[in-house]
Amino acid sequence: MATELNPDGWDGGEPVVADDAGATDGWVETEVDAPLAVEESGISDVQLFNKWTFDDIEIRDISLEDYIAVKGKYATYLPHTAGRYQKKRFRKATCPIVERLCCALMRKGRNSGKKLMAARIVKHTLEIIHLLTDQNPVQVLVDAVINSGPREDSTRVGSAGVVRRQAVDLSPFRRVNQALYLITTGARESSFRNIKTIAECLADEIINAARGSSNSYAIKKKDEIERVAKANR
Repeated sequence: MATELNPDGWDGGEPVVADDAGATDGWVETEVDAPLAVEESGISDVQLFNKWTFDDIEIRDISLEDYIAVKGKYATYLPHTAGRYQKKRFRKATCPIVERLCCALMRKGRNSGKKLMAARIVKHTLEIIHLLTDQNPVQVLVDAVINSGPREDSTRVGSAGVVRRQAVDLSPFRRVNQALYLITTGARESSFRNIKTIAECLADEIINAARGSSNSYAIKKKDEIERVAKANR
C-alpha cells in the first residue's frame, strides 16, 4: 500500500490510500476549521491624508453633531468620496466636513471644478494649522465651524409692496453651510493681492475662528448678522 499526496499541495483532506494496482477510492474529505476571520480594521485606522485621526474629534455643540460628518463611518483618507449628495435633500449633511471645505473653495467661477487644487490647498492648510497649534487640525476645523455659524438671521417678510425684515432662527444645517461659506470667503479675500498663499490665509482664518478672535472674517460677519437680526426682532 502506498500513500499519495495531493499534486496541488492541498492538505485539507486525508491522504489517498492506493492499492498495488494504482486504483484509488478518491479523496476523503475531512472537516477543516475555517480560518479565523480577519478582524476588521475599523474606522479607527482611517487617517486623513494618512496623518490625522478622527477618533479624538469632539463636537462641542450638541445641536451640530448630526450635521458635522467627521467621525465613525464618515472618516475618510481623502476629501473626495465621489458621493451624489445633490440627489436628495439634506443628504449633503452626510458629506465629510473636510470635503465640504474643499467644495466651498471651488467658488467664484475660475475655481469651479478644480477639486484636486482645492484638496492640495486643504492639505497644506491642515499642515500649517498643525505646526502653529500643535493640535489635530481636524479638531481645529470643527471648532471653527461651530464658532462661525450664525444662530440667528433676518429675512424679508411682506406682501403688496410692504416689505419688512423679520428675525428668524437658523437651523443647524444652515449654520454649517454659512460657517463654511464665511470661512472660505474670508480666506479668499485676504489672499487677494497678498504675499501669503491661499493655504496660509485659510489656516489663519480657521485658527482665528476656532479661537473666536475678532481678527477672523467669519466671526466678524457672524456677529454682524446676529446684530442685524436682533435689531429686527
